[in-house]
Amino acid sequence: MLDVAVIEDPAAAEVSLDPIRARLLAHLSEPASATTLAAKVGLPRQKVNYHLKALERHGLVELIEERRKGNVTERIMRATAASYVISPVALADVQPDPSRSPDQLSARWLLAVAARLVRDVGTLITGAAKARKKVATFAIDGEIRFATAADRAAFAEELAGAVTALVGKYHDETAVGGRDHRVIVAVHPSVKPAEPSRDPQEAS
Repeated sequence: MLDVAVIEDPAAAEVSLDPIRARLLAHLSEPASATTLAAKVGLPRQKVNYHLKALERHGLVELIEERRKGNVTERIMRATAASYVISPVALADVQPDPSRSPDQLSARWLLAVAARLVRDVGTLITGAAKARKKVATFAIDGEIRFATAADRAAFAEELAGAVTALVGKYHDETAVGGRDHRVIVAVHPSVKPAEPSRDPQEAS
């Protein structure tokens, strides 16, 4: 099972977004049969089988083994990945394009860049999996608290200068056999997890 799988096929994306099938995928992080899943999600086994077949057709679940029980053969299924990401490739005609509005201070431009990142890395992962190779990548993820908006602006300016200097130092347009890499650095406000809703009577 993969940690993360990238969905590029529009039909597979549609299948994965169905609420019932998404629940089945979540339960199938561990192998299970239609009978077992039916008890967990509260649906008839026949209906669970119908959804499992749709997921299997699109490579989202796979057969692990078959167990014979009397006159019945029980199929044990498992999700092909622990989690899934839908690539913008699945929406090829309307996928975001950062070049349409290259405003580096725009949140929507940042979203378009992030979507392109998902698309490109997803394509690399898919190709590497077929070639049985790994993809060389690097990422930094952290948080910083700015005292003022002026500090944030100063940080962004210094960060841009540092990255520009590093690119100037290591970029070699004439390198024979060299390989181009994309560098993305982003800063955005942190999103805090939503707090569980409280019963109004508890607050009184």
